[in-house]
Amino acid sequence: MQKPGQAVDFALKETYPKIGAGAVTGDKLSCTYDLVEQMQYLYVRVVKAKDLPSKDVTGGVDPYVEVKLGNYKGITKHFEKKSNPEWNQCFAFSKDRIQASVLEVVVKDKDVVVDDFVGRVWFDLNEIPKRVPPDSPLAPQWYRLETRKGEKAKGELMLAVWMGTQADEAFPDSWHSDAAMVGTESVANIRSKVYLSPKLWYVRVNVIEAQDLVPSDKTRYPEVYVKANLGHQILRTRVSQIKTINPMWNEDLMFVAAEPFEEPLVLTVEDRVGPNKDETLGRCLIPLHQVQRRLDHKPVNTRWFNLEKHIGAEGEKKETKFASRIHLRVCLDGGYHVLDESTHYSSDLRPTAKQLWKPSIGILEVGIISAQGLMPMKTRDGRGTTDAYCVAKYGQKWIRTRTIADSFAPKWNEQYTWEVFDLSTVITVGVFDNGHLHGGGDKSGGSKDSRIGKVRIRLSTLESDRVYTHSYPLLVLHNSGVKKTGEVQLAVRFTSSSFINMMYLYSQPLLPKMHYIHPLSVIQLDNLRHQATQIVSMRLSRAEPALRKEVVEYMLDVDSHMWSMRRSKANFFRIMKVLGGLIAFGRWFDQICNWKNPITTILIHILFIILVLYPELILPTIFLYLFLIGIWNFRWRPRHPPHMDTRLSHADAAHPDELDEEFDSFPTSRSSDIVKMRYDRLRSIGGRVQTVVGDLATQGERFQSLLSWRDPRATTLFVTFCLVAAVVLYVTPFQVVCLLSGFYVLRHPRFRHKLPSVPINFFRRLPARSDSML
Repeated sequence: MQKPGQAVDFALKETYPKIGAGAVTGDKLSCTYDLVEQMQYLYVRVVKAKDLPSKDVTGGVDPYVEVKLGNYKGITKHFEKKSNPEWNQCFAFSKDRIQASVLEVVVKDKDVVVDDFVGRVWFDLNEIPKRVPPDSPLAPQWYRLETRKGEKAKGELMLAVWMGTQADEAFPDSWHSDAAMVGTESVANIRSKVYLSPKLWYVRVNVIEAQDLVPSDKTRYPEVYVKANLGHQILRTRVSQIKTINPMWNEDLMFVAAEPFEEPLVLTVEDRVGPNKDETLGRCLIPLHQVQRRLDHKPVNTRWFNLEKHIGAEGEKKETKFASRIHLRVCLDGGYHVLDESTHYSSDLRPTAKQLWKPSIGILEVGIISAQGLMPMKTRDGRGTTDAYCVAKYGQKWIRTRTIADSFAPKWNEQYTWEVFDLSTVITVGVFDNGHLHGGGDKSGGSKDSRIGKVRIRLSTLESDRVYTHSYPLLVLHNSGVKKTGEVQLAVRFTSSSFINMMYLYSQPLLPKMHYIHPLSVIQLDNLRHQATQIVSMRLSRAEPALRKEVVEYMLDVDSHMWSMRRSKANFFRIMKVLGGLIAFGRWFDQICNWKNPITTILIHILFIILVLYPELILPTIFLYLFLIGIWNFRWRPRHPPHMDTRLSHADAAHPDELDEEFDSFPTSRSSDIVKMRYDRLRSIGGRVQTVVGDLATQGERFQSLLSWRDPRATTLFVTFCLVAAVVLYVTPFQVVCLLSGFYVLRHPRFRHKLPSVPINFFRRLPARSDSML
């Protein structure tokens, strides 16, 4: 799996986990969990108790249950003065960590000093039944409480105890022995969870005109513009060219909004009465749930909205309505896909409106098995530790695995499924360190969830119905360079539901048709993407457990558009690699022309003669050649998904100062000397780019000057040559011309000389406009 020239540490490794897919195992496991290893758990569901005896002088009992298994202890919540409590709490103990042979369930009475013993039930682990879905859940039973001596005590406890796997329905909501060290107030932060991105819409506001505005100073020409506000998004039209009380704009403003619509669209008409001084002429408020939804490019109806002006002090609620109006065309554009990810690795390309969705083409299943060799991300009790969890994002569905506390080799073994609507999409899996397990959850204030690394897998690179089991390197770029922070083991399978629909997709546009009928500018798309990512991160951070802002931004690659010297170099070398084929062909053709291998050159002459005499063979020959290359390359086709490549990213050879510049804030926070040095470096690079662009412009202007008579002698020569060439080509068969031209190009070196040819000499003497530049 290692690529040439790539360090072993950063390579992809194929793994062979003990998963159900593709193997026949004697142990039955639900088919929905066949991409992960089975993890055995002892489940204890504490349902309720009845007839508990009173233990304190007040005659009541404050019961809770303690589930003990060796060194692990799970505790239910306690009730005040209740002899028939209902808990309905489930506890899961990992079989790998069980060191006892007896399970003890103790009912206790909460007290100020020492909690009183009420009664207990105990089980021999060898006699506990096994349950695997899709078997029905085990029915709880009543058990009579016993004293410490084994005698019958007053009261009964309803329990269900069984051995199961992570496929059990009780697994997600159970208290886990893995998290025994986590405080009860932080348990919510370790649970697995499925999130859905909010449904995003583009809001198009076409500001047409306003009528009968009332400026305070009627002696001057008003300079009116419209300010539109939606949540934190503020956009302004230009100042109207018609400086009257009936201004016109006919300008489009675009916003991003998320369902449910919480904030209205507020439009304010303002008059620029002086520098940095604006006067509000009127305001209107439009709730988005009343706005028309548009599915195609047909324009929606325009509407006139009354402008309201607020007069008086803040406490005065009186509003004076007057005749000023604004003419608008407002709609929710459902025909676009709202981009919240980088266009290079989007996980969803569907339009907002569900009516326009095509049927799904398959299912993507991902088993998040484990991680190995994680680095310590923080210090606790004087030693390094990591509390790792995974986040995966595809389409609108985000998943978060449970957090495995204090482990450098966590085992999650959780499996998730997504519907696939387009193969040209990418799933992103990120690994993070949970920074909110200690200190009371969110009360820890400034602590953040640290990034450990992420993996991207493009679905179009996966074969259908094949299970890919690989260990992916987790790489993070720091100021000091690229670091491997561990490996994550995944099992991935794409299952196609319709082969014909899947192949048909390759002929369809990548984005919904509105992106081509009414395209948005690059600047608009950048601004709208920024707003969309802010909305998504804000909504997901309000969930429980929260998917934090720093996690969402890392998964969505919010800073991918920022300047980076390293990324610029990497993209330059990518272009050079793409052009490498053309350069190699040019060198090969040069060797043919110079007769480096006479036999090959003679064969090329024969092939050339055949193609000239039978031109109808040219296209079939080209396509047959491409077909044969494709068949030949099939033997060496990639057998593994792509992964983060340090050599391609130019991360292993980046200069420390370039990395420091990449991680600098915007605007910069570095000292003036460093900024000056970087500015000078950028100027020198810009100078080289400027020279190359100037050379390209010069060559283009020389072509234009062939017939422009800027150099009258050169144009006379060229025009005369064109006339002679036209006459000669008219009377000479085309095949003869091609043969003579080909033989001239392929002539033997003894008929060549090292000086440039006549056409090149003529072209280089043509004038350009570079001598007219300052």
